[in-house]
Amino acid sequence: MTATALFRRASANRRFAIGVLAAGLLALLPALALAKKSDRQQPMNYVAKYTKAFNAPNTVSTLKGDVKITQGTLMITGDLAKIYLDANTQIARVVVTGHPAHIQQLDENNNLMTGDAATLDYDNIHGIAVLTGNAVVKQKGRGEFHGDKLTYDTDTSMITGQANGDGLVHGTFLPKPHPATPTGKAAPQPAGAPVTEGTPVHTTTNGNGVAAPARTSSTPAAQGQH
Repeated sequence: MTATALFRRASANRRFAIGVLAAGLLALLPALALAKKSDRQQPMNYVAKYTKAFNAPNTVSTLKGDVKITQGTLMITGDLAKIYLDANTQIARVVVTGHPAHIQQLDENNNLMTGDAATLDYDNIHGIAVLTGNAVVKQKGRGEFHGDKLTYDTDTSMITGQANGDGLVHGTFLPKPHPATPTGKAAPQPAGAPVTEGTPVHTTTNGNGVAAPARTSSTPAAQGQH
């Protein structure tokens, strides 16, 4: 019994260490692609099949059915959304559920970030998105990450993740693309060589030693003389 308990404890500690290590590796993602700085200064618009909205301090508005929320280049979609206003009537938080809930935004280099999960909790004050349940975050040209819970900081592009149970956080970093190498260069022609296409022109030499185009007969050869 003691050996079994120790084995289970060691396995649990190993899974926890792997999860922490994976999260630490994701946290090292360099902050090279900041989100559009102007997005949170833009008005937030929404459409839905049903809405119960308030524009008052410390209130929660509810959106249902084909929800779409936009703010600059930021777009959030899902089945159900709750928008929280703070004491200053500022949009503090947006919580969206869906199949899946989806978030996307351009960075300052116009590269697209997308995220999908069962639940999306977006902190509009600090620009932090928490994706829970089969979470996936993709950064165009940089990589993608999968986990039970991913936290994406739109201001720094830093991603942290965790896995539940025996699962692991998965991540892929893409290499920086190199400029394409030109191929199939035509061989240089000698100076003075005529540039022609199709059938080459035959030349003869006149009395002054100057090359001239050879004359060709436009009539059939004589069949004989009478």
